[in-house]
Amino acid sequence: MALSRVERLQVWLFKALTGLLFALFRFFSPRGSAALSGKRLPPVGHPLLLESATQLARKIRRKEVSSVEVVQAYIDRIQEVNPFLNAVIKDRFAAALQEAAQVDKLIEEETGGEDVLEDRLPFLGVPLSVKESFSLQGMPFATGLVSRRGVVATVDAPPVALLKRAGAIPMGVTNTSELCMWMESHNHLHGVTNNPYDLERIPGGSSGGEGSILGAAGAVIGVGSDIGGSIRMPCFFNGIFGHKTTPGVVSHDNQHPQCSGRQEEYVSTGPMCRYAEDLLPMLRIMAGPKASMLSLDAEVDLKKLRFFTIPHDGGSPFTSPVSRELIDVQRKVAERLEADLGVEVREVRLPELRYGFPIWDTYITLRDNDGKPPRPFAELMGDSGPPAWPLWELLKWLVGRSEHTMAAIGLALMERTHHSKPAPFIIQQKEKLQREVEELLGTDGVFLYPSHPRVAPRHHHPLFRPFDFVYTGIISILGLPVTQCPLGLGEEGLPLGVQVVAGRLQDHLSLAVALYLEKTFGGWREPGGKP
Repeated sequence: MALSRVERLQVWLFKALTGLLFALFRFFSPRGSAALSGKRLPPVGHPLLLESATQLARKIRRKEVSSVEVVQAYIDRIQEVNPFLNAVIKDRFAAALQEAAQVDKLIEEETGGEDVLEDRLPFLGVPLSVKESFSLQGMPFATGLVSRRGVVATVDAPPVALLKRAGAIPMGVTNTSELCMWMESHNHLHGVTNNPYDLERIPGGSSGGEGSILGAAGAVIGVGSDIGGSIRMPCFFNGIFGHKTTPGVVSHDNQHPQCSGRQEEYVSTGPMCRYAEDLLPMLRIMAGPKASMLSLDAEVDLKKLRFFTIPHDGGSPFTSPVSRELIDVQRKVAERLEADLGVEVREVRLPELRYGFPIWDTYITLRDNDGKPPRPFAELMGDSGPPAWPLWELLKWLVGRSEHTMAAIGLALMERTHHSKPAPFIIQQKEKLQREVEELLGTDGVFLYPSHPRVAPRHHHPLFRPFDFVYTGIISILGLPVTQCPLGLGEEGLPLGVQVVAGRLQDHLSLAVALYLEKTFGGWREPGGKP
């Protein structure tokens, strides 16, 4: 069905506004740092940096290596690469080394044997990075908002607390986009984070600091949150694994900003890591008592799954066309699945996907069951003070006086275009898409879907293509679990990847496919390494 005249006008207005904002940004903003132009990250030097968290924990338990050695190796790597990346915005290295020494002492004194430690403390002594929007006791908790400078977390967010209880050692907190609502990790409190594969490109957002430091081998496991792609885009752009959990399984408490309206139905917290074998044990820990909702202990026979591939969204006027190299690599995945497993990967088209952005934009602003709307973004920008005035902030930005990024100002401006009532047509398209996807997947199906229309864009270029995130965003609105999987490096030496989507509460299926894809396509590649 073609867009109505009103919808075409809305598309034109959105594109005109974003084009104007991007032009203003290019004209008035300072140019990027020439000092980083053309530079590359130092190669990984320490072999411990090339082990999964699961392998490191096993070696620590067996006293083949000490936790202090592992933590020190990651401290050295962070200090080596962070000047290039600006990913870790506050470290806790001294405390981490003390905790690592306590781990080594605990292992020396343990009389129950390795199995007892593995069962009780599966990630004992392993370094962990944490997205700064998660509360980590004693660390900054500003989420890139200048007015929250000086806010320090007093407790741990539940997933962080559970990972610490499992023995993981936090190394520090990583950068985000302003208030976690943009696909580039840039704010006026901590600055811009860079992509380890090309310092002039974005690492994604809002978990971009996590993606960047993980992709650079400055971390082995981390935590992220995702309501529109904030785990999956950084994982895609930085060539690592990530999992957006079925909503409602992993706690979202003690994160900033908190959800409002019906956003709890779409937001997910999940693991990010370089090695696929770490995804499932991390998720089991992070889910806590709700892990029983997922069949994480079930064995998955990939040959018995039903596979589908969706190459693009059908040509939405809001999004860029999917690049040829991403279409090709997704086709190669389908071909390998068929050749290796003897399955049929059926290509399907879902016409409602072309309405992905209006669907996401409508549902993210729905009122809750009590009729209360989500907290306006302008209010979040004002934090505990009065709401931000986006037009005034835009004028201030033009003369370099605003505390907010152009992306945040643009979002607050676009928020004012929302209708008071959702369009019935968009509600119908979402409900139809939901039924089609649930029937397609059942409890034994997965489908492949592009993570983004193109590889990691250059800094600030998403301002001109702000709706491309909907390739991940629409999956959030459908409430489905999805694992982001790297597929090697492309023509420009940038990571390629694909989303593997499963049915609700069938997280174990996409996690099993991730293990297969890692073995088949090589998983994470060191920045600067071979494609």
